[in-house]
Amino acid sequence: MDDVVLQEDEIDASRAPLLEHLAELRTRLLISMIAIVAGFAACFFVSKPIFFFLTEPFQAAMRQLGRHDTVKMVNTDAFGFFVVQIKVALFGGIILAFPVIAYQLYAFVAPGLYKKERGAVLPFMFAAPVMFVAGASFAYFIGLPFALEFALNQELKGPGLEVTYLPKVDEYLTLVTTLTLAFGFVFQIPVVLTLLARARMTSASALRKGRRYAIVGIAAFAACVTPPDVLSMTIMALPIYALYEASIWLVWLIERAQAREDAAALA
Repeated sequence: MDDVVLQEDEIDASRAPLLEHLAELRTRLLISMIAIVAGFAACFFVSKPIFFFLTEPFQAAMRQLGRHDTVKMVNTDAFGFFVVQIKVALFGGIILAFPVIAYQLYAFVAPGLYKKERGAVLPFMFAAPVMFVAGASFAYFIGLPFALEFALNQELKGPGLEVTYLPKVDEYLTLVTTLTLAFGFVFQIPVVLTLLARARMTSASALRKGRRYAIVGIAAFAACVTPPDVLSMTIMALPIYALYEASIWLVWLIERAQAREDAAALA
């Protein structure tokens, strides 16, 4: 009988930390959602200027082709542009809230780390927003103009026929936001892999062995987010692969530092 009571006490004791962790997770998720909602509200009032800013890659592609006429898009829904404004505000809200989300993630895992480990993880929390901006900037300033230039090159003029690229507003916004957010998150590869290396959950040799699988995954990602041509896919895939190779080098440096720390601890 005493054994049964003891087992029940142990179950209750293990259940309590789980409930505490779930409550903590709920709090962190709630704060992240509040940050996104606050960013959404702030961006909604300036959604039109933001949308004009998002059309700059289209204008850059036209300038590259020597065209300086006004960008034209089609809105086929009575409430179409209002929905676009909501999507623009949500897009801006996610970007504005990203530092808060990154900190909430760190705050959730930090209590389970030693002081030394927290000091090692904290720089990655600063690196995450920087790499997100770098990825979004690459998509905005390089990837999008190149993809849109390819689309504009498909226009055709002939006797009695004219094929003009006239994108729908919502389709263009989907293209811009998808590429920008996708590359913002993909540029987290060095942050995630080096963080896993600090936790001794991956190694440079494992990443080298997985290189062929990484190449396939990168190619599949590039095919999903770019226009269906090999050149656009290559332009998108090359920097991601470069990030993977850079991550291998960073993980190797971390392993060397950890080996020195282990040797000093045994001495």
